[in-house]
Amino acid sequence: MSPTADWIPVDESAALELARALVRLRTVNDPSTGSSELPAVTLVAETMRSFGWEPLITEVAPGRPNVVAVIEGGAGAGPTLMFEGHTDVVTEGDPSDWSFDPFGAEVLDGRLLGRGSADMKAGLAAMIYAARALELEGPFPGRLVVGALVDEEGLMLGAKHFARTALAAEVDGVIIGEPEGGEVCAVAKGAIRLRLDLVGAMAHGAMPQHGRNPIAAVPGILAGIVELQTGLQEELGEHEHLGWCYLTPTVVAAGDLDQMNVIPARCSIGLDIRTVPGVDHGALVGDIVSAARVHARTHEVGLDYEVVDDRPAVDTPVDHPVVRSLVEAHELVHGERPPYGGVPGATDGTILTRDAGLATVVYGPGGKWIAHQADEYVEVAEIGLYARVYAEAARRFLTTGQGVTR
Repeated sequence: MSPTADWIPVDESAALELARALVRLRTVNDPSTGSSELPAVTLVAETMRSFGWEPLITEVAPGRPNVVAVIEGGAGAGPTLMFEGHTDVVTEGDPSDWSFDPFGAEVLDGRLLGRGSADMKAGLAAMIYAARALELEGPFPGRLVVGALVDEEGLMLGAKHFARTALAAEVDGVIIGEPEGGEVCAVAKGAIRLRLDLVGAMAHGAMPQHGRNPIAAVPGILAGIVELQTGLQEELGEHEHLGWCYLTPTVVAAGDLDQMNVIPARCSIGLDIRTVPGVDHGALVGDIVSAARVHARTHEVGLDYEVVDDRPAVDTPVDHPVVRSLVEAHELVHGERPPYGGVPGATDGTILTRDAGLATVVYGPGGKWIAHQADEYVEVAEIGLYARVYAEAARRFLTTGQGVTR
């Protein structure tokens, strides 16, 4: 099939300029400097108002508001589709690691350069102008929701807040504009952040017999975690789009290097656990804690634990209308069907699925592996192409997706 011009016209130059304006804003959440998403929220809201939309701005945390607009189709009852993106970005790190100004939003050799260009201000701009294009095209059944949420790079407070709203309960499908390198990602890995705290008794390093050293239990616990990971991988195999499950120790903290003659009373282990559909998170945490307790008891130390965050895997059926509409739209614009893929981390879609039961799919401009790196960029041409796909996907979903169920 060859591409056709039978798509909804989108103001691609305006989408690019909005993306550039967003990239110029340093929207890293950094309370120590007062930096937050607020400047981007203000810009997005102003853009929405210029279209005649009435954005709802809701503070999720001090100085950190979500902005959401609802565009009524004007052609009677129908489903509700959401375009979702986030306004925060991760830190740029050391500016000397960059070969250009991370917030300069320079366009060079067909690329928009800067922090957040791919993750995900280009996707957000493309979605906003796709929604505007659909509105200008004429009446459509149902309605379109455009949400720019905060804190995706943190604890996803914006998505958690939106998921509790009455509007979220009325959404029938969500397209997340994260960069996925042209893949349609209906699946995403689950994530658990687990903290283990070993509790012993402090003593002088010269008299260890008077203390209970929590560090002594760490090697056995870490070895046990490796064994659990191996068993999980053997049981589940490698997922077609998500790869392997991983139980990764990322933090071991105890003692003080300035007082190496003191046996510490506490030692903490942090685990970043990544799962695939089918993994029972509660059972897995139970297995890890049970194995850790064995080694803690051997060394006569206590064990406390905390599930810091629990994000189940996403597994939206590929025949769901929101996925099907997106695939068909990509094929219309590009002349070929897109590859399916999986999200290696978590997105706001993870929370919207977990907390609101929404069908989510991830698809957005930018390379799949470029996020959070120095010299981040997005191809300028992709902004317009993705905007076309978003607009066409919305048209198809809203005109053929009536009666979808979640």
